Amino acid sequence: MVAGELVQEHLRADAGAPDDISVRAEQKNRAEQPSSDSAERCEDLPDGAAPAGGANDLDSPALEQEPPPDEKQAMLPNGAGGGGDTAEEEEGKPLETKLYCRRFAVLTVFSLCSMVNAFQWIQYSIIANVITHYYGISNDQVNWLSIVYMVAYVPLIFPATWLLDWKGLRLTALLGAGLNCAGAWLKCASVSPELFGVTLTAQIICSVAQVFILGLPSRVASVWFGPREVSTACATAVLGNQLGTAIGFLLPPVLVPNTADNIELMSRNISIMFYGTAAVSTVLFILTVIVIKDRPALPPSQAQAVLLDSPAENYSYVQSIVNLFRNKAFVLLLISYGIMTGSFYSVSTLLNQMIMACYENQELNAGRIGLTLVIAGMIGSIICGLWLDHTKTYKMTTLVVYILSFLGMIVFTFTLDLNNIYLVFFTAGVLGFFMTGYLPLGFEFGVEITYPEPEGTSSGLLNAFAQIFGIIFTLIQDKLTSNYNPLAGNLFLCAWIFVGILLTALIKSELKRHNVNMGADSNHLQALPTKCPVECPSEEKTNGLKLEQSFSFSHETSL
Repeated sequence: MVAGELVQEHLRADAGAPDDISVRAEQKNRAEQPSSDSAERCEDLPDGAAPAGGANDLDSPALEQEPPPDEKQAMLPNGAGGGGDTAEEEEGKPLETKLYCRRFAVLTVFSLCSMVNAFQWIQYSIIANVITHYYGISNDQVNWLSIVYMVAYVPLIFPATWLLDWKGLRLTALLGAGLNCAGAWLKCASVSPELFGVTLTAQIICSVAQVFILGLPSRVASVWFGPREVSTACATAVLGNQLGTAIGFLLPPVLVPNTADNIELMSRNISIMFYGTAAVSTVLFILTVIVIKDRPALPPSQAQAVLLDSPAENYSYVQSIVNLFRNKAFVLLLISYGIMTGSFYSVSTLLNQMIMACYENQELNAGRIGLTLVIAGMIGSIICGLWLDHTKTYKMTTLVVYILSFLGMIVFTFTLDLNNIYLVFFTAGVLGFFMTGYLPLGFEFGVEITYPEPEGTSSGLLNAFAQIFGIIFTLIQDKLTSNYNPLAGNLFLCAWIFVGILLTALIKSELKRHNVNMGADSNHLQALPTKCPVECPSEEKTNGLKLEQSFSFSHETSL
């Protein structure tokens, strides 16, 4: 499970187990003031017998043991031992773990499934002028082929997250790959000018598949990869979706050029695109059946090993949702993340219409501009992730990237109609670098300020708000672009991004997960099991876990 849930489950299993810092503090106190209990034990020993404890304990190997390995510290606030039921845990020995080569196959198959699903999201919008002519529909109807992805996500994210938590990775992945394959084949039956309803139905099926795919990267990474590679694995799975969007910008304009005077040729080209997508989707569904499993035979890390032995009855999905909405910092992040990501969805959906309004007969370059935007964003995501791992300056990095995205949107807006297509390539690349680079920052920042709630739940809510804002922004920007010009629609997004900057600046940054993982201020934390979350004050409620603090969590490190 995700990192926050791993910590939560371990603390329930090992409630009251001292952490390494408290153990060392206790050893120091024993050295200065031997306890009365030790004296009583010494009196009961036979003559000549050496006491088992006392001041000399500080010199014994048992008390001078090394801190837990990095893979335990990276995921758990306490050691894996101490409080376990087995003799192996009582002796402090690590549980058996193993990394399997199969993990790379699982990651590859999932990333490719996510890529094909993202490709099907954008394949209509980037050739909107061709689709409107072929099916005899309006631009608004073409836009709904993209918006339906966002509409389906919002109500279905909650049952999809529940299914992932209780039924596992394999079933969820099979549903995603299977629905993706079914939607692709149904599109093949819609290649006729009077069958727009069929292609819309197929797109709805693909949008439902997206709900089961979009939330899986963290689960794939946590249950298959070791602690030193879990972040890289998660980033790779996310990049698969972005790569699919990039290919969706590139291939459709090449495969389906604008042949308005030859409908038969246009039908043939659309068929090639649909059948090719369906063939790839079928191969990936078969590979999903063969390759993807819920988890390996042995866990990849100590955190996963502890989770397998921990009871899960204290976990409440509903209580987790309630806790997140009571977190004021997270609510601010929900809105600001929704604004930025919704703006990206709107720009991606309407890019063809904006380019065609300023540059005639540039369908191919519209796709290439979209490709540039997404590729630059993939590079930005990697660089921002590396910077965040190195500095842990979550709020400052998020705020700076947000401001640079705003400036990039301003430049893109006012250079779009300067009759220089190559300048648009450059400004779109700058915009994509920061706007898409913000996406993983928002997820990581959300995990930090919502600890110890599960990462999957917070990420699902962030995605849901992104879809809601994406729907609203796309509909409004489309009207402004159609009734006035692309400048009006882009200025609308600029105004909202500026509001997002102000909301991001108001977020209170508490590095809760980082403090626990790295041991910072752990001597000020006390983990107590709670039988009923209602017993805790509202501001201290967690999902089966109560954190009592002598001092507040440390804020992020300044440069």
